[in-house]
Amino acid sequence: MMCERCSGLSGSRETAATVDAPPAGAADADRTRVPPPRPAPRNGPAARNGPPPARRDAYFDNAKYLAIVLVAVGHAWEPLRSDSRTVTAFYTFVYAFHMPAFIIISGYFSRRFDAGPARIKRLVTGVAVPYVVFEVAYTLFTRWSDHAPDREISLLDPLYLTWFLAALFIWRLTTPIWRLVRWPLPLALAVAALASLTPSIGSDFDLQRVLQFLPYFVLGLCLRPEHFRLLRRWSVRLWAVPVALCALAVAYWSAPHLGYRWFFHRDSAQQLGLPAWYGPVMTLAVFGCSLVLAACFLAWVPGRRTWFTALGAGTLYGYLLHGFVAQSAKPAHWYGPSWTHGPLGAVTATLVAAAVVTLLCTPPVRRVFRFVLEPRMEWAFRAQTEHREGRQEGRGEERPVQDGRRNAAGVLPAER
Repeated sequence: MMCERCSGLSGSRETAATVDAPPAGAADADRTRVPPPRPAPRNGPAARNGPPPARRDAYFDNAKYLAIVLVAVGHAWEPLRSDSRTVTAFYTFVYAFHMPAFIIISGYFSRRFDAGPARIKRLVTGVAVPYVVFEVAYTLFTRWSDHAPDREISLLDPLYLTWFLAALFIWRLTTPIWRLVRWPLPLALAVAALASLTPSIGSDFDLQRVLQFLPYFVLGLCLRPEHFRLLRRWSVRLWAVPVALCALAVAYWSAPHLGYRWFFHRDSAQQLGLPAWYGPVMTLAVFGCSLVLAACFLAWVPGRRTWFTALGAGTLYGYLLHGFVAQSAKPAHWYGPSWTHGPLGAVTATLVAAAVVTLLCTPPVRRVFRFVLEPRMEWAFRAQTEHREGRQEGRGEERPVQDGRRNAAGVLPAER
């Protein structure tokens, strides 16, 4: 999946296709041709309604939905890791690629983020506001679920799932930098490697995770549509099967060694009880492993519309809301019965987690929680204006810019 833009080997530039001019005499030969339609007036219905919304890509909606299902399933497996080496192997296998794939897609849809007023507004309403709301909500909820009544509300120390919103906010703000530098991916890998041997970074905004997951976001910024089309070739899909099976076998072998801790990207090498030089080495090794498995996952994502394609627009809802269900497992003693720690329990937990997160991505749930996850907040922002040159007097004129509402749950959220 690595592209030339990321490695700095070349700088190919995307250009828009041009329309050829008609040959000489074509106007005389085609006098009977029906004239093209006149452009709509400035104050007509088309001008008032704005351009039609961009059509969503079924492939990416499918990928986002499947990735969020794996996130929920992984959380359902956590209480079962100590009882089964097989569950631990599947847990390690899934954690090796599900968040990297999700972050790569988030980076891909952030390519046009330019820190303009409209983009900043969507970043605040679609990422920052949900972060604050759910950071407070998770703190209050886990006071009960974790029996920690004195847990303080801290916007600097992300709790549970909110780390991703903090990371996405930081990654998006740094996007113009990665678009400017010559070798963005090697630079991002260097930053991640340095973070992995720096235990003093602290927990503010979960910066250890922000920096160690950064290369996947930067890789997404560098990708183009042709890279995803390359993954969907049948030759790549066939090779993905033995590669995934080999990775699953390695995960089974490494289960007793707790190898999955490296895929959390939240600790330095010293914090894992290892020499500092392990950090940069494992950063590159884990990145290569996660990249290969993410490519295998994306290769098998269907490109056509399916029954779950529309659910891909609600991944932010499923991601943040399923955390309350997962946190309820401990006080509700869902894993109390002995049968839940056997094969039947693992299968049941998998199916229930997939069903719950699917339900939370549906339109009725999104309508209920849209005021929190996609607030308009027009009252909080100044009217945006753009400069337009006067045609007759040559004087500038300001007119309001229509800021069309974007779905913040596109890829938490998607920028096109």
